[in-house]
Amino acid sequence: QVQLVESGGGLVQPGGSLRLSCAASEFTFSTYTSSWFRQAPGKEREFVSAITRGGNTNYADSVKGRFTIFRDRAKNTVYLQMNNLRPEDTAVYYCAADRFYIGVEARGYNYWGQGTQVTVSS
Repeated sequence: QVQLVESGGGLVQPGGSLRLSCAASEFTFSTYTSSWFRQAPGKEREFVSAITRGGNTNYADSVKGRFTIFRDRAKNTVYLQMNNLRPEDTAVYYCAADRFYIGVEARGYNYWGQGTQVTVSS
């Protein structure tokens, strides 16, 4: 059974950094599109970043230049490095993956992690 497990969330001050991890079981990340989404209270789940099987990356405008998505093949893990965090980045962050979908719509992804809370506050 495919499982995605996120970790790395927490409380950080504005301007700080966090690195989120998403570990996969039962499939190889390099053969899937892997993405990060986030959902703040009372808001829709929104796309943050994606990395395709070929290694191409995509970012939401709100995080470009601050967030970086990358994967470690040996560890079968996808990461989201988040720098210069802002209070508006506060949300539950979810890892998602799909064998065939390449896009920014949450409904296109079949596999999801449980989420990890990121809170940016002084």
